[in-house]
Amino acid sequence: MDALFCHCRPGFEPELAAELAERAALLGHAGYPKASRGSGHVEFISDEAAQLARRLPFADLVFARQKLLRLADLRGLDPKDRITPILAALEANVPVRDGPPFGELWVEHPDSDEARPLSGLARSFGNALRPALRKAGWLSPRDDARRSRLHVVFLSGDHAVLGRSHPGDSAPWPQGIPRLRMHADAPSRSALKLEEALMTLLDDGEREARLRDGLRGADLGAAPGGWTWVMLRHGLHMIAIDNGPMRTHLFDTGRLEHLRVDGFRWQPDSPLDWMVCDMVEQPRRVATRMADWLREGWCAQTVFNLKLPMKKRWDETRQCLDLFQAQAGRPLVLRARQLYHDREEITVYARPA
Repeated sequence: MDALFCHCRPGFEPELAAELAERAALLGHAGYPKASRGSGHVEFISDEAAQLARRLPFADLVFARQKLLRLADLRGLDPKDRITPILAALEANVPVRDGPPFGELWVEHPDSDEARPLSGLARSFGNALRPALRKAGWLSPRDDARRSRLHVVFLSGDHAVLGRSHPGDSAPWPQGIPRLRMHADAPSRSALKLEEALMTLLDDGEREARLRDGLRGADLGAAPGGWTWVMLRHGLHMIAIDNGPMRTHLFDTGRLEHLRVDGFRWQPDSPLDWMVCDMVEQPRRVATRMADWLREGWCAQTVFNLKLPMKKRWDETRQCLDLFQAQAGRPLVLRARQLYHDREEITVYARPA
């Protein structure tokens, strides 16, 4: 238990490494990140990794798709018997109390070009390892989502990381990737970003309470209507703000109004329940305008994207989020994540605390 292991978007390893190093230092934990660009993962090496894992919630991380506590780094695995060293590593690192310590097994690989061919090995090995773990008492007889998960992450055919995650402090999908399909009626692929944001940045109770029929919202920079379409499907009445055209079938709901005005200048006549924004603009300009909406009470909550520069993206992320909170002028519930369907950007959910 000497490291945190985090999945991330390939190419963003330096950003996640910088984030982990800064957050660990602020919490008073010594350590250093280990990252290779394009690998799809970062390890933060620390003698205090278990304590750091408890004090650094997954929900606070922006560039991590998944957070694991590394139990063992298994190199030189024999393809004829990978199970024995895994059982030995568990025996050495995991105490057994009150029944099997793990409720589920996930066998994974990073989402990188180099590791993607390992998907077949991950599937077949999981089928072989699962009964062996149950026989040895490490895994519940049936999947139990309340207990810790055991992760085996293949980095190559003879190199695997053994890790542990807790259901309340990790992503609920292998590799941290939700499997969403593009709907035939969606006006653009950007709809997947908002769908993932609502799945990831709100919990079940919040979605039920805050996404329901009869609420009102605005979509700034709406055309051609991908984010508007998502909100309409949740029963909202939407105002689309964009000088460009919207897909005509969106008007069939009878709950859409389109205003051809500038999204950075327009403001509603009365407070709205939601404002969403996916405009391509400088991130600090977007953060400042989004803060205006919360400070002035024009919306009860917002989801928006911040398009990041090519360099120093963690620095820009931190500065934009700090600027947003300062300009909002009130305590906020603030959650930010680089989603699977994001590219050179992060997605933010915010509302007054």
